[in-house]
Amino acid sequence: MRTARFAMLSRCSGLSLRCASTASPIVEELRAALVKKNAEDMVLIKDLKKNHDGDAIGASTVGAAYGGMRGITGLVYEPSLLDPVEGIRFRGLSIPECQEKLPKGTTGQEPLPEAMLWLLLTGEVPTAEQAKALNAELHRRADKEVISRAQKTVAALPKGTHPMTEFSAGVLALQTDSKFAQAYSDGVANKSNYWEYALEDSLNLISRSPHVAAMIYNRLRTGKVELAAESRPELDWASNFANMMGFQSEEFWDCMRLYLSIHVDHEGGNVSAHTTTLVASALSDPYLSFSAGLNGLAGPLHGLANQEVLKYLFGMQELCRADKVDFKDEATAEKALTKYTWNLLNSGRVVPGYGHAVLRKTDPRYTCQRDFCMRHFPDDELFQLVNTIYKIMPGILTEHGKTKNPYPNVDAHSGVLLQHYGMTEQVYYTVLFGVSRQIGVLSGVIWDRLQGRPLERPKSITTEALAKRFLKK
Repeated sequence: MRTARFAMLSRCSGLSLRCASTASPIVEELRAALVKKNAEDMVLIKDLKKNHDGDAIGASTVGAAYGGMRGITGLVYEPSLLDPVEGIRFRGLSIPECQEKLPKGTTGQEPLPEAMLWLLLTGEVPTAEQAKALNAELHRRADKEVISRAQKTVAALPKGTHPMTEFSAGVLALQTDSKFAQAYSDGVANKSNYWEYALEDSLNLISRSPHVAAMIYNRLRTGKVELAAESRPELDWASNFANMMGFQSEEFWDCMRLYLSIHVDHEGGNVSAHTTTLVASALSDPYLSFSAGLNGLAGPLHGLANQEVLKYLFGMQELCRADKVDFKDEATAEKALTKYTWNLLNSGRVVPGYGHAVLRKTDPRYTCQRDFCMRHFPDDELFQLVNTIYKIMPGILTEHGKTKNPYPNVDAHSGVLLQHYGMTEQVYYTVLFGVSRQIGVLSGVIWDRLQGRPLERPKSITTEALAKRFLKK
């Protein structure tokens, strides 16, 4: 029955989904894992909706309505969940557990992002063979003709265009190959198979977007919208991306595996995830939806935070050098940085990279990056600066008393790794974030379509209506 339905869809739409699936056993295996996981989840979902439909899972308040809906639980998002103490969990696994259990590259010891993709989609840790086969499938899907359309689109943008604008435009140029949009236009897409077209688009996008992002990086460096090095099919997803940007260090490849794995997702309420799934709820295809998410990620309060951290760190570094502070003398460095920090706080400014809307402990994404630095370049001056700040900052911010979380988040560290390996173009960092984040948010889109989620349409209210309700004379 399933084969006949796919054949019918192929004939009607010309998408040849069944042919692609037959040629790629790993995609058929991935589909089967999704169907199996969904069947298990639907039992729970039906029970929850039948017996607990009216039960409250959160409360909305006037303060929350004016405060950006902070703390309101109003979404179901399957790939990840953020715990205020333990940090992000990907399908129930913490970052240390992911580092331990997920397949690694042939060199290095960090998890493969394509293994993380399998985990977020299926809820299962892939075998090394599954991760390798999925990587080969992504290489196979990197259609040069489609990528060339995005290349021409980016090249047509004025020089000096922000890399995130270029990346968003490049993703939209890739959209011309959307299977979801074509099937909907042909009238063969329906609620029961939306997810399969979303999966096709997502795999294609994840396979092609690193090529576009690498071209954008090379344009930033040389002015030419082209790859610094050709794609190498024997490399894993992260190391091939680094290679196409022109980085040949295997140690940096492992750094990219770590970076692109830990940034994939941060539950569904953040701007990039929520925007992507919101737009997709209108049945916009994954390309349109992810481009919208990228535009949110480009905002200074979301994806640009690590640039703000670097500005702060470089400022601290200059102060230390002006005062001839020796970073190797820990006591002297701590005393100087404590003085500079209090001067900063007393001037009414904040310390970038510290605090988080949900977390109440050190971000585990910070910790794993710190561990990477300790293993590979403990004597790097910028790392030593960050490490000293980490030792003194929680105490200072606790004494200051104006932050709920005096501990560092992921942005307090990520720029240090990139700077060490020679990726000094800070304006590009958010593109890296976007290359990673697509793995999580597109997994969320696929699951929303698989579970048949409706158009998202929350209720809003006006100040006038609230005043009539609460400020009656």
